[in-house]
Amino acid sequence: MTHKPVYLAVYDTLADWETGHTTAYLARAGYEIRTVGASLAPVKSVGGLRIQPDAALDDVRPEDSALLILPGADLWDTSDELAPFARKAREFLDADVPVAAICGGTAGLAREGLLDDRAHTSAVSFYLAATGYKGGERYVDADAVTDGKLITAGPTEPVAFAREVFGLLGVYEAEVLDAWYRLFHDSDAEAYAVLEAAGQ
Repeated sequence: MTHKPVYLAVYDTLADWETGHTTAYLARAGYEIRTVGASLAPVKSVGGLRIQPDAALDDVRPEDSALLILPGADLWDTSDELAPFARKAREFLDADVPVAAICGGTAGLAREGLLDDRAHTSAVSFYLAATGYKGGERYVDADAVTDGKLITAGPTEPVAFAREVFGLLGVYEAEVLDAWYRLFHDSDAEAYAVLEAAGQ
C-alpha cells in the first residue's frame, strides 16, 4: 500500500527527543518522512543537529499529505517566528488531514485558536493558559489526547504521542499497538513476543 508522505516540521531549537519514536516507526511502516521548514535553509535542533528541510512550508499541501507533525521548540514561546506552522496546521485540519503537536507545538495551536473547541493536552494546563487561548475547559490531564484529526501531547510523552499517531493512521492492529506501547513506555519484555509474532 502506498501512503502519502508525513511532514515533520523542522525549525531552529527543535526538541530532538519528541518525535523520534513516531517518525522511525512510521518509516518502518512504509511512510515517507519529509522534513518541512519555513524555507529550504538548514535549521539546527536544540541538540545541535543540523537539518536540511526537504520542502518549504508554502509548498506543502494537505491533500498530498498523510500527517503534519509539529514538535516543540524554544521558538514557540520566545517569538512569533513559528506562527506560519500553526497556520499550516489550520489548513490541514480544515482539509480533514491529521495534525499531531507535542510540547511547544501545542502552544502554537492554542495561539492559532485550534484548541478552543477540541479536547487537548500539553505540558500542563497553565502553560497553555498563558497563551490567552479560550480552550481551557477542553484541557485533559492525560499523556496524549486525540480529538478527531488532532493529536496533542506534552514534552515528556513521546511514546504516548507516537501511540496516538499510530492509532489514528491505523498503522497497527489494536493488540500490536498496545504491545508496542507497553514495550517502549513500560519496558514490558512480554510485549516483545507479541511484536515479534506480528512481524514487528
